[in-house]
Amino acid sequence: MAKLNQILAVEKGVKAGGQRAITDAYHAIQKAPLLSGLSRTYQPIDDEGEQLPPESTRVQVKAEEVLADVAKALTRLFDVTAAKDWTNTVARADVVVDGQTLLRDVPVTYLLFLEKQLVDLHTFVAKLPTLDPAETWTFDDNAETWRTEPVKTTRTKKVPRNHVLAEATDKHPAQVQVFTEDVVVGYWTKTAFSGALPARRVNELLARVRKLQDAVKYAREEANGTEAEEREIGAAVFRYLFA
Repeated sequence: MAKLNQILAVEKGVKAGGQRAITDAYHAIQKAPLLSGLSRTYQPIDDEGEQLPPESTRVQVKAEEVLADVAKALTRLFDVTAAKDWTNTVARADVVVDGQTLLRDVPVTYLLFLEKQLVDLHTFVAKLPTLDPAETWTFDDNAETWRTEPVKTTRTKKVPRNHVLAEATDKHPAQVQVFTEDVVVGYWTKTAFSGALPARRVNELLARVRKLQDAVKYAREEANGTEAEEREIGAAVFRYLFA
């Protein structure tokens, strides 16, 4: 008796063969000349008349034979698909991670679903934002975010100043040069906050996703080792359809 993984291995080829058979059959029955034949002989009106050879055309396509070929090809497809679907209702396995059973008796169809979802989750987790490694971060329980230590910086303001180049005399006014000077007028205290995650946290999550992906694959392989429930569905269907 075949196992489910053996049924899955041949399913694609059987589907292709069934599709090809029905396509070929459809094209064959559309060609009217292939379905037609004739036989005719010639007899002159008297013995002195011209003698002509008989003519004949053989029927190349017989609809009943086409039906039989289609039934044969699709019967195999129907039976293989039935074996897969019936076995899928009983094929189950446990998902085990690090020796601990995370999920019990999971149907193989759900394992396939889970496997595809975990691919998307891996992509999502890999794209999670991480904290700037150039900063030192601590978790702020009150704000429920990560924060840096406060950094104090000065605020300056440009203040105009006068520089006397030459004092005034009774004949000349004073010569004064105007310039600006940066003067500290206050202080900024800056604390950065972030809702991103530490890189180590993202790496831990990725490791968990990968472990679960492996566990689901192992479980799927185990479930696919279930003995296939072979069913003769095709014969019953085509006995009714083409009888």
